[in-house]
Amino acid sequence: MVITINQNLLITKNEPKIFYGGARKGDIGGPLVKIKKLTKFFPEKKYRFNLVYLLSNNNFLSDNSLKLLKKKKLPIILNQNGVFYPSWFKGNYQRRNLNNAKLYHLADYVIWQSAFCKKASEKFLGERNGEGRILYNPVDTNIFFPKFDVSRSNFTFLITGNIRKENNYRINSVFDAFKEILKNNNKIHLNIAGFLEDKDFLLAKAAKLKIIDSITFIGKYTQKEAPHIYQNADAYITLTFQDNCPSAVLEAMSSGLPIIYSHSGGIPELVDKNSGIGLPVYENWDSIEIPEKNDLIRSIFEIMERKKEMSEAARTRAANLFNLKKWVKSHEEIFENLL
Repeated sequence: MVITINQNLLITKNEPKIFYGGARKGDIGGPLVKIKKLTKFFPEKKYRFNLVYLLSNNNFLSDNSLKLLKKKKLPIILNQNGVFYPSWFKGNYQRRNLNNAKLYHLADYVIWQSAFCKKASEKFLGERNGEGRILYNPVDTNIFFPKFDVSRSNFTFLITGNIRKENNYRINSVFDAFKEILKNNNKIHLNIAGFLEDKDFLLAKAAKLKIIDSITFIGKYTQKEAPHIYQNADAYITLTFQDNCPSAVLEAMSSGLPIIYSHSGGIPELVDKNSGIGLPVYENWDSIEIPEKNDLIRSIFEIMERKKEMSEAARTRAANLFNLKKWVKSHEEIFENLL
């Protein structure tokens, strides 16, 4: 889908009137959820708008539309997420980055979701001449909050996400660690929530490793169902390599879950030593780095031992640094300055 703009529908006044460039909102998927959050506080004006807010991974404006907006001197804000590079994208990443680069340099203001996101953008899209700032994704701490089940006998870890076949390492590594731990400790459990492209294979592997009774596959879920999923766990695991700024990590922290994570991408900016444990990996733009099994096992035991203090630290950090009100206020300031 390509959206074009009628120049008779444009207006410039000081009160923010925002057009999101045809981006859709919804309950599943990062871009859809982000647009839903934005439109709650800044309703979309499809006609006679004076600001354009675009997402790098959810942009539907044609080149001619962008040129018209620049001609009319209407500010374009770009929320810049990831870029394409070989370690996760197996196609022609240079060609895919060309379109991103056009918008990246055309925008009047860029919001990077993390310092890592800015670094990756400069490496693959080129250094920008223009305004911008780092603004981490938000979490609604009134919706995502701790609610621990004292009757739960097993210490439950959680993995979430839409996991494609090529990203099975995010689960395989945890399965291998669980196999070792369950030999001596049967009081741990793993919940996996989200779409799994290779679910049959993962089920077969869990059965082969004889850990199937310690795994629950929850399946796909909506944003409305997410708080309950986090509240039914004690800690969160994400081994995604070089993730930019995953909202799921912030939702887990806000729900009081300590984080075990691949020490890469933007996650080390979200989680500190009091709220989680980072597993060492090297930065790599060409291939995926997977943490060592023994490091993961050690972190699981440490999280179980330090659960209470780390849970409190995770909740406090999410509430203080990444709360939704702070994110909305930052957007208000950006809009005001641009107008």
